[in-house]
Parts: sequence; structure tokens; C-alpha cells
Amino acid sequence: MNRVDVVYAVILKEGKVLMVKNKKYNNWTLPGGGVEKGETLEQAAIREVWEETGLTVEIGKLLAVNETFRQKENNHVLFFTFNTGVIGGEIAIQDRDGILDVQWKDLNEAVEELPYYEGGIKKLLKTSIPYVYQGVQV
Repeated sequence: MNRVDVVYAVILKEGKVLMVKNKKYNNWTLPGGGVEKGETLEQAAIREVWEETGLTVEIGKLLAVNETFRQKENNHVLFFTFNTGVIGGEIAIQDRDGILDVQWKDLNEAVEELPYYEGGIKKLLKTSIPYVYQGVQV
């Protein structure tokens, strides 16, 4: 199986969470996507949020690490979910090939769309785990 790292961003505003509708899987998720070669998790999250929403974010705490084996795609996927804050931009999908829609969703509705976060987004926001990029080691 191929190892794939994926980052997600929790973006909150007035009790709602920003979600994107993905074309590939025809589902609603948090903004995010695959980490490219040579990128840190933070760099990937910032890039993916901009591509999918047009927003510039700063990365906060790491909230969760989820894992799955996607046998159909022969992938072992690790999902890293970060809390983020918007620092610029306006909602405008940049990746029209991959993203169908962007919407602010009620936190209760998000629970239905994101069943892999036990206890939902509200509970997720009450926790964090350390994430430190240690730089390039020689």
C-alpha cells in the first residue's frame, strides 16, 4: 500500500464550520487535501485551504489524527486535522476541477457529514495534540 498524508482545516465563523463539496467522492468535507512532496503539514493545509476556498489561513493546534486503509486505491492514509484562523481572502473556489461548492454549515449538520470525528467538531475543538516541525535534519 502507498502511504498518503492528508491535511484538513477547521475554519469557524459565528458557530458554523466551512465545508467543501468534493467532486471525486461527491461528499462534504473540511477543506484540505494531499500533502505534496517537500511540503510540511502546515504548508499543505495553507495551500489546500486557498485552492479550495480562496481563503488564507494561519495554522493553529493539531486537533486529530485519523487513519484508514483505502483498499480500492491501495492507499494507507493518515489524516491530520488542524484548527485554523482566517487572515485574508474571500470565498472563491480556485480548484474548480476538484471542488463543487463551499458552504458554511451548522456544527450539528457537520456532525452528520463528518462521522469520523467522535463527538463532532465541538468536542474536537476542546482537544489538541502537539505538532512540531523540527526542520531539516542533516
